[in-house]
Amino acid sequence: MADQPGDPRHLETLDRDLRRFSRLEVATGAIGRPMVGLGVALVFVVLAGLAAMLFFGEANNTMIVVIAACLGAYMALNIGANDVANNMGPAVGANALSMGGAIAIAAIFESAGALIAGGDVVSTIAKGIIAPESMGTATVFVWAMMAALLSAALWVNLATWVGAPVSTTHSVVGGVMGAGIAAAGFAAVSWPTMGKIAASWVISPVLGGVIAAMFLALIKSRIIYRDDKIAAARVWVPVLVGIMGGAFSSYLALKGLKKIIKIDLPTSLMIGAAIGVLIWLVMIPVIRKQSEGLENRNKSLKVLFGIPLVVSAALLSFAHGANDVANAVGPLAAIVQASNTGGFLAAVSIPLWVMVIGAFGISFGLLLFGPKLIRMVGGQITKLNPMRAYCVALSAAITVIVASWLGLPVSSTHIAVGAVFGVGFFREWDAERRIAKTRQTMPERTQYSREERRRRKLVRRSHFLTIIAAWLITVPAAAVLSAVIFFVITTVMT
Repeated sequence: MADQPGDPRHLETLDRDLRRFSRLEVATGAIGRPMVGLGVALVFVVLAGLAAMLFFGEANNTMIVVIAACLGAYMALNIGANDVANNMGPAVGANALSMGGAIAIAAIFESAGALIAGGDVVSTIAKGIIAPESMGTATVFVWAMMAALLSAALWVNLATWVGAPVSTTHSVVGGVMGAGIAAAGFAAVSWPTMGKIAASWVISPVLGGVIAAMFLALIKSRIIYRDDKIAAARVWVPVLVGIMGGAFSSYLALKGLKKIIKIDLPTSLMIGAAIGVLIWLVMIPVIRKQSEGLENRNKSLKVLFGIPLVVSAALLSFAHGANDVANAVGPLAAIVQASNTGGFLAAVSIPLWVMVIGAFGISFGLLLFGPKLIRMVGGQITKLNPMRAYCVALSAAITVIVASWLGLPVSSTHIAVGAVFGVGFFREWDAERRIAKTRQTMPERTQYSREERRRRKLVRRSHFLTIIAAWLITVPAAAVLSAVIFFVITTVMT
């Protein structure tokens, strides 16, 4: 006798079928989401090419500019997917921002930084990496810049895929260097400039890590380890927010507003000091009111650092958009100028439509592919809370100012990730110190085995080694890839 519609066996069969359909739907969605991202990215690249065709008009070399615009759009997508994670990762890892909120803030402020305060002029080809006159002709120069742009984009794409935050500026530098060597030999490269960049591989992350660790030590000693944490926070949080406001004011005055007004380092420091004092005075009553009724425990302190952390992430994004976008689209701007005028020796002006491609490409790249690196920087290197993430953001601003004072070319990626490492390694050292102190009074409670001590490490060594390796090989890898691409282009075109 057939099962009746109300038969329990019939209902069980129906439930199993529905569960299968549900699992199939979930699996289909998981497979389809990456394809949607790739589809949107491809549409953006095509639109960038059409925009180049529209703005450049009909000319003999329009197709070269269209191809270059597509490559520039591809590079901008990769900047959004990789570089922006350094600004937003700590805030997301500390739960001060949701992933959606971080993406929205970064998209707005990165685009604003690029369009409002983006670099008006890029010094002769990627900050003097190669001598343009060594290229011989404008055609060879254009091919070299196309090779540099494509190689940098491919390298950053690969780094994002393996989960390594790398410097997009260093990728462009490597690409320009490799194409320059392929086109004109080793003599075309400015090796003193490359030496400074190589030094920054070490100086940037170490300086960022040391400064972040120093501020975390200050917060722990003056607030967290105090008997009355809330009273200590009322004194020190306004000071820390004032330091942050002053540092970012100096940072933005020095780096982010160069298109509007040129400000030297001493003036930017005076501006930062004045604004920092003003913010400190304003924050005293604000923090006092915000801390009313809070319990005397560490969890309560997170509330006081939440808003400053969000503001710092937004300001970092604005400054990043103002600085790094111009460097990344520099080769595209150089191709446009050489194709338009036939000259390639003068400083490169960046047209507005090129900056628009960079700004919108970053936003799309962040939205479509950024969450992976945001999660890695924010939570997989070491565990962050608002206080630790605040130290990372503050360190990034101060390190850039110090590096500018020393005349060193630094990477915002290396600084931010180095600051995360600094926070994590300081936590390890502080934990070991407190264990050793406790062992003197209660030895039976602190006898850990070697395996247990290894497990208690607060920085994931696998991520540390992967990121360091990616940093070390970024310039040479992009250079080799660019040289290969240049030889392919010249072979095909001739």
